[in-house]
Parts: sequence; structure tokens; C-alpha cells
Amino acid sequence: MAAPDPADTTVIRGVTVRKGPAREACFTVVEENSQLSFNADPAYAKGKDMSERMRRNRVHTHMHNEMQSIEIAAQCIADFPDATWELRLELARQCWDESRHARMLLNRLREMGGDKGEFPVMHFEWNITCMVDSLAARLAIQNRTFEGGEMDVLKVHADLWRDEGDQVTAELLEGILSDEVQHVRFANRWLKRLAKDDPRTLLHVAQGIAFMKRVTAAYAPLEGQVNASGAEISETSHPSPTNVDDRRLAEFSEKEIADLLRRDGFGALVS
Repeated sequence: MAAPDPADTTVIRGVTVRKGPAREACFTVVEENSQLSFNADPAYAKGKDMSERMRRNRVHTHMHNEMQSIEIAAQCIADFPDATWELRLELARQCWDESRHARMLLNRLREMGGDKGEFPVMHFEWNITCMVDSLAARLAIQNRTFEGGEMDVLKVHADLWRDEGDQVTAELLEGILSDEVQHVRFANRWLKRLAKDDPRTLLHVAQGIAFMKRVTAAYAPLEGQVNASGAEISETSHPSPTNVDDRRLAEFSEKEIADLLRRDGFGALVS
């Protein structure tokens, strides 16, 4: 695949990224974390705020994240028609999984008195992932990194909902989490296979990850703000602790998990 046409790109905070996908008129798409309702509405408390409005916002955020995941996997199929059939089939299955997630979350949102478009959304993951011109790099960015991080977030949020007495939403998020483990695992397996077949794959992955880090730094919320997953940012801790059990199921190595735990401030436990 060639680099995206300049007409399909946009500049956000000085970095050129892929333009976001189309959205229904009911959606308000923003480019800054400060414009998300978590940060723009002074009525919101941060952290574990579980007011009725914040509950809807959390579910709405999960729903839109799943929408992006559908579109990214589908765009990979469209952009890389010569990819191995088995890998394209994995991506097609992921599209189906993510579409079920989005539908279930929309249904839950409506049960809570909300609806799609009630809160602003960002195209953060799409902007970054679909800018790179390597399928391996996209798997490393979207599945291994963003969905890997989502496994951490979903574990925390499922526990939060259960603590609030909402078993329905907790179980919904846990069901989604079980699918995300599979999406991350197939990416880990395919990255190893692609790198074995062609060592140059590692260069493409490294370039993609470097780009992701540059854009992430440019997008970064300020301390005390909440990111697109609804996690509060601080200078001393990562928004969500590492979900060790599911990282293992997704076939991250023990060294990788130990590195994540050190990031979380648990270095003494793994040294």
C-alpha cells in the first residue's frame, strides 16, 4: 500500500494524520481531549465519578471505541488486498466481533436513557493507525498496543461497574474483554510469523510505533484531564494498571508483562 493521499489526511497539533471516517450528523467529532465531555463539562468530577450522566458517557465512549475498531480492521482489509487470506479472515472476524460490541453497547446506552451522539468523540486510534502504510505496523499499533491497553481499561471498568451494583454492564464489558484478548493474540502471532518470513517487517513495525509515540505525545491530555477511555491522567501513574492474566492469554511474553508492571510502579515485585 502507498502512503495515504494528502487529500485523506489532516493536521492535528502539528502532526499529519489520516482524516477520520464519516459519522452520522448526530455525532460531534473533536480533536482535543479537552473537548471531551469528561474534561469540558465542569459539572463532572474526575476519577470514579458514576453519576447517571457519567455512566452514559462511559458506555458511549466504549461504543465509539468499538466503532473505530470495526473501521480500522475493515480498512486494513481494503488497503492490503494481497495480504495472506488467513490474516484477512482474522480481520474480517474482528470486524464482526467489534460490530457486536458496538451494537450491545448502543443497546445498553439506550437502556440507560442515552443514545449515540450524546457525547463528543475522537478518532484518535483511526487517525494514527490508518496513517501507516504497513499492515504489520497497523497490527502492532491497533491490536497489540491500543487493544492491549483496552484490555487493561476494560478490566478496571468492569470492576468499577460491579462495585456500583451494575452487574449487567460489568458482564457486558467482561464479554467484550474476552474477544479483545483474541484480537491481541492473533496480532501477536501474526507479527511473529510475518517477521520470520521477512525480517524487514520489524523495521516497518518500529517505524509505525515511533510514529504512534510521536502522535500520542502531541495528543497527550494534561495532568488531571481524562483521556478518550475515561481514565484520569497523572504524572506518576499509568491510567489503568496492567491486566496481567489477560495479557498472558494474549501471548505477551513474561518480559513484556514485567516491563508493563515496572511502568505501573511495581518494579520491586518483578525485579
